[in-house]
Amino acid sequence: MFGVLLAFLVSASCGKQGKVDQGRVIDFDKSKGSVTLIHDSSPDPKNPDYSTLPPTTYAIPEEKEEMGADPKAGYRMKLDTTKNEIVIFDPLSQTFKTIHYTLVDQKENIAKDDPLVFDKAKKEARKFPVVDREKKTISIYSSRQKLLVTFSVADEYIALPDKTWDAGDEVRIYSKEKGKASRMMNITKTDIYGK
Repeated sequence: MFGVLLAFLVSASCGKQGKVDQGRVIDFDKSKGSVTLIHDSSPDPKNPDYSTLPPTTYAIPEEKEEMGADPKAGYRMKLDTTKNEIVIFDPLSQTFKTIHYTLVDQKENIAKDDPLVFDKAKKEARKFPVVDREKKTISIYSSRQKLLVTFSVADEYIALPDKTWDAGDEVRIYSKEKGKASRMMNITKTDIYGK
């Protein structure tokens, strides 16, 4: 997979100069061939900052080999366990909303293969978020923060779609033409350090 990243970077330095963009996916429509993301404006990859509006939409690469795994879309931009807040993208207003939550349970240092988030018998990750509209609780897992958090929110938010509480995949796009991706890598689903 490191070769994929190297090819991605080499292509960005050869021929006509292009532009590299990176961000969290809020919408992916394979049938229409488009992906929409919130740009990551942070220079530190360990502390992304998804706060740039408006969202940016790209036409996905026409050639299949120029694109990695299909990205998952989600509206969660930030989980702040110090302030008990979640920042989401609101597709109706096309802005961000900060939602305060009441903590029910929080577990830290939860690796991706922890039994709480990974089903070893099925050899697959458990599905998050888990929205229990009866109990009015939401459980989310942040693999980057290694946090498994269960919380409750005001009634007006519990009816929102499950995707509201999910973090979309992060993608890196290389483009030579405005709004048209020449290459797209799903960073979330690509282990560039794997074998």
